[in-house]
Amino acid sequence: MNSREPDAMKDPAANSLLSPDDYPREPVVVERIPVAYMKASRFLPMALKDNYLEIAIVDPDDFETLDALTLASGLPVRARPGRADDILEAIERLYGAGSQSIENIIEEAEQDIVQSTFPSEENAEHLRDMASEAPIIRLVNRLVLNAVELRASDIHFEPYENEFKVRYRIDGVLNDVESPPKRFQAAIISRVKIMAKLDISERRLPQDGRIKLKIANKEIDFRVSTIPTLFGESLVMRILDREALVLDLNRLGFPERLLERYLKLIYQPHGMVLVTGPTGSGKTSTLYATLSLINRPENKIITLEDPVEYQLKGVNQIQVNPKIGLTFASGLRAIVRQDPDIILVGEIRDRETAETAIQSALTGHLLFSTLHTNDSAGAITRLLDMGVESFLLSSTLLGVLAQRLVRVICPHCKTATIPPEATPWSDMGIPEKERHRTLFYKGQGCEMCRHSGYLGRTAIFEYLPVNDGIRAEINAHASTESIRQVAVEQGMVTLRQDGWEKVKAGVTTVSEVLRVTLEE
Repeated sequence: MNSREPDAMKDPAANSLLSPDDYPREPVVVERIPVAYMKASRFLPMALKDNYLEIAIVDPDDFETLDALTLASGLPVRARPGRADDILEAIERLYGAGSQSIENIIEEAEQDIVQSTFPSEENAEHLRDMASEAPIIRLVNRLVLNAVELRASDIHFEPYENEFKVRYRIDGVLNDVESPPKRFQAAIISRVKIMAKLDISERRLPQDGRIKLKIANKEIDFRVSTIPTLFGESLVMRILDREALVLDLNRLGFPERLLERYLKLIYQPHGMVLVTGPTGSGKTSTLYATLSLINRPENKIITLEDPVEYQLKGVNQIQVNPKIGLTFASGLRAIVRQDPDIILVGEIRDRETAETAIQSALTGHLLFSTLHTNDSAGAITRLLDMGVESFLLSSTLLGVLAQRLVRVICPHCKTATIPPEATPWSDMGIPEKERHRTLFYKGQGCEMCRHSGYLGRTAIFEYLPVNDGIRAEINAHASTESIRQVAVEQGMVTLRQDGWEKVKAGVTTVSEVLRVTLEE
């Protein structure tokens, strides 16, 4: 009969503990055995043969379960021992939300949940009950799993008057996905808020939270942000995959000519280094990669971030909390008293933080920070506009790195092409002779890149070193245009020029470079 049969007991493999790699990649379907029973009894069908059913089970001596399976399948059962966590994870992967498409889960939810059962947004308790129903849980799980599989950086849940839209940001560009019916909106938003430990009864004020999930043997953090809109709460989940963090400046896109100069900059004993660009331009990745290079036993590194996106080994990281008075400015003042060698301030937002940062750089610390400016020269005038004294800025600022992220042409469908006649070459500032000598590429679109023609992203950079010429401009309170002109005359490679180098190398396209850079 079951695992008590002689054949199973004689097979040495039958008594060896299964590893996660031993579990099947496709579900073994056995009729009349529900998934709920698998979870409750902690077993998983491994193989269905003509003369027996093989299962993984936590307790191979659970004869009651083995007899029930023999009766249900009509076959003798061979049991192999497995760990509970491995079995339950495999059940979820093979038979849970992870094994179904969004369309199928929505269809099931439509059948399981009738119109009358959906609560209004005013009934918090009913809403909590609905958010805990299996169809809603499966749907949210599938949306999250899909986003991780597609390398999305964000999931957007957006309410409109007649629809509820879900979109993924992949390689910096939003993509529509199969969206649930409008009437699922309140339950789905509430489900995510419950996961993030937010107050589901509060729908008038913005809220922030976090979720930690284990997906495909990886621990992934999600930052959750909600905000009230005209037609309900809009919710965004930021996906922070620690394993996806790149701590290699070469892999981030640093060209050789820039890498050598940047490495000299970050090994200075004191001073201030700024990285600029809009939200989502890769500033955090660049700074984390920088800290990983200079993180040595003889250096004490303290960071002040909002939020702490990734944990760095050997680095003291502090989360800003304005609600209790822990701002960038107050936190920075406290950090200096901790005798650090290197300081990272997540962002300089106001005069107080800027002045404290300058003082820190003046007193023997190497300080890194970011600013939201369009280019490297704009960072200097932004600090001057905040009220920083020009003579202090000119004596502490070592250099400014501006950056953007451009999509990379998919290597699986990459092909040579002729640029469209409408390409705005004048905006790129590229001589006609150089264009004619360049071989251009594009992605035709394939399954690997979801027919977008792009797969992954890389950075383009603009580095402004603060030398005597730039210091003179700072002391003279020169305009952004004047500082930029001096820097270009001294050999600064602009964002578009660096982008053009990557176009010539077949890494990206002209349209991508123009998309992420302002007119020069």
